[in-house]
Amino acid sequence: MNVYKLTLLAIFAALGVAGRLVLVYVPNVQPASALIIVCGLMLGPLSAVILAFLIAFLSNMLLGVGIWTIWQIFAWSLIGLISGWIGKYPRKIPLIIMMLFGIFCGYFYGFVISLTSYQITGQFFLAYYLAGLPYDTYHAIGNAVFILLLYPILQRFTKKYAKHRFPIQDTNMNKE
Repeated sequence: MNVYKLTLLAIFAALGVAGRLVLVYVPNVQPASALIIVCGLMLGPLSAVILAFLIAFLSNMLLGVGIWTIWQIFAWSLIGLISGWIGKYPRKIPLIIMMLFGIFCGYFYGFVISLTSYQITGQFFLAYYLAGLPYDTYHAIGNAVFILLLYPILQRFTKKYAKHRFPIQDTNMNKE
């Protein structure tokens, strides 16, 4: 991992932490999942897992750390791995497909968190999951909106990373 990629991860993490802090009072609307999806698509699955850890850990240091932090890291890491595997195929993904994937990931994240948290409350899983479904919908719609807003901007940074990583080599300059 080179310095430019680390810098991109730091920018993505700062956006994710700041976004969670700014939108703390809007239930389940946050840019974290969208940033992890975009990071996975553009920088790969390992980068998305690192970003999932950074966003969850750093933002929860300010918002409150608990057992849910582990499950947030787990759920976001799964989303990052799936996004990274999708991004490995060298084709351009339409923005609407990415937004639909963001909606799916919002519900998937809610399912994983519900699956791991329902035992703490002592409720049945189906009742616990259905009670959280409106919040998962907020998360899913927020993901689609953040992907729509952030993807064009972040794509410029990652295009520069791709050019930096695979520079065009001029054979005339290497001759001495």
